[in-house]
Amino acid sequence: MNFVDLHVHSNASDGTDTPSEIVSLAVSKGLDAIALTDHDTIDGLNEAMKAAKGLPIEIIPGIELSCVHEGVEIHILGLYVNPEDPDFMIEAEKMREVRQKRNNEMIHRFCKAGIEITEKDLKNGNPDAVITRAHFARVLLEKGYVSSMDQAFKKYLTYGGPYCIKKEAITPEHAIKILKDCGASPVLAHPYLYGLGDKKTEELVSYLKDLGMEGLEVYHSSNNQYESGKLKKLAVKYDLFPTGGSDYHGSNKPDLALGTGRGGLRVSTVLLNDIKKARMNH
Repeated sequence: MNFVDLHVHSNASDGTDTPSEIVSLAVSKGLDAIALTDHDTIDGLNEAMKAAKGLPIEIIPGIELSCVHEGVEIHILGLYVNPEDPDFMIEAEKMREVRQKRNNEMIHRFCKAGIEITEKDLKNGNPDAVITRAHFARVLLEKGYVSSMDQAFKKYLTYGGPYCIKKEAITPEHAIKILKDCGASPVLAHPYLYGLGDKKTEELVSYLKDLGMEGLEVYHSSNNQYESGKLKKLAVKYDLFPTGGSDYHGSNKPDLALGTGRGGLRVSTVLLNDIKKARMNH
C-alpha cells in the first residue's frame, strides 16, 4: 500500500526544513504525495513544486489558516489552493501584515522586560519566513531563557499572556470563503486539539459544514485510533471527505516524522484519490 502526508510545514512558516528538503525527504520515504500547508502563507509552494519536477511525487498546494470561533483559535486547512489567484494573493498579503504587526509588538514587549529578541534572530537566515510563536520559542531556547520549546510556550507564549497578544483573527466564514474562491477545499485541521469535547466538536463541524467546509482531518499525529474512529464517523455523518497528515515541522516538533507522525500514522493514497473524486463532484 502507498501513503501520503496531507499536512506538512516548511521553514516558510514554522517548520525547520526548506520546501526542497521536505520534497527530498518525502521521496526518500516513498510517499506518493504531500500537501505543503504552511501557516497563513503560500511562499514555500513555488520552491516545493520546482523541487518535485521529474520526481515520483505529487505536491498538493495548501495552506493552514488561523481563525477564531467563539473565542477559540481553530485552524482551517486549504487543499489545492491556487497560488496564482490574484484575490487569494491579496488576502495572503493581508494576513502577513497582521502577523507582522503582532510580532513587532511581541518583540517590543520582550525587550521592555529585558529579554533581547530581534527580528533577525527570529528570521534565522530566512528573510521571507512567516514568523510564528515557534520562532519566538526557538530564540528563547537558544538564548537560554528556557530549557525547552515546551517551557517557552508555557512560560512566555500563551495566547493573551503579557508577551503574546492575540493577533487580529479572521473568522471561519472568511477563511472558508477565501479558500473556496480560489478553488481550494477547506478542511478542519486536528479537531480534537481545541479541547472542545465531543458535543462542541460536533457543533463546530456542523457549523463549518454549513459554511462550505468540505473535509475533516480524521488522521493526525495528536489522535489515537479511538479518536480517529470517532472523527471518521463525524466525517460520514456530515458528508465530509476524511483527510490526514503528520503536521510535520522538522526539528521544531522532533517527535513527528514526515509520513508517520509518532510512528503509528499512515494515510493511504486511496484517501487522496477519494478526495480528488469528492472535489470533482463539488
